[in-house]
Amino acid sequence: MDNIVLFLLALVLPLIASLNINMTYKKYKKVKNGKKLTGFDVARKILDENGLNNMYIVEVPGNLTDHYDPKQKVVRLSSEIFHGETVAAAAVAAHECGHAIQDKEGYTWMKIRSAIYPIVNFGTSIAYILFFISVLLQFVDLLLVGITIIVLGLAFQIVTLPVEFDASKRALTLLKKYNLVTEGERAGSKKVLTAAALTYVAAVLSSLLDLIRLLNAYNDRN
Repeated sequence: MDNIVLFLLALVLPLIASLNINMTYKKYKKVKNGKKLTGFDVARKILDENGLNNMYIVEVPGNLTDHYDPKQKVVRLSSEIFHGETVAAAAVAAHECGHAIQDKEGYTWMKIRSAIYPIVNFGTSIAYILFFISVLLQFVDLLLVGITIIVLGLAFQIVTLPVEFDASKRALTLLKKYNLVTEGERAGSKKVLTAAALTYVAAVLSSLLDLIRLLNAYNDRN
């Protein structure tokens, strides 16, 4: 495949995924849940029912900045999710609680991701330093540095996929188990979580296309 086509696909796929999650989230953040539960209420219920009574749920600024912090053992929810009584708020809050439960249970893929993160982070930092040195002094091969950066990032992204998909699967099960949403609202929650999961898939595909493009360029040069 032509390198220009690979480059364009690598740009377009994440863009499409981002547009999809933003449109889906925008739709379901307007749909009130029948229980009138905020994202905080949903998260608190799920955590308490799973023996995580002492875990804090913290409001953070930003849009779709929700995440579980495994170091601090805190669920962080953006303001719209924290206060929102919507289908989107319930879905996102349940997803982040899914990560907290993964952590509690020692979910294998989460443990692997946590283990490789420092290695990937350190390796990427070194690679970027070499990249800038290469630009200034032509000290090392720029293509090889670029390939290294993408390989490290791709490894982390691939390990992240099962962690995110499992958290979404848990979220849907928990929403139903604790009767936090109706069956119809659960279908909306699934659409929100699926759109979010596709952003991770798009990121993996984009990195893979970038890697193929750089490998092609390296082989052509040689």
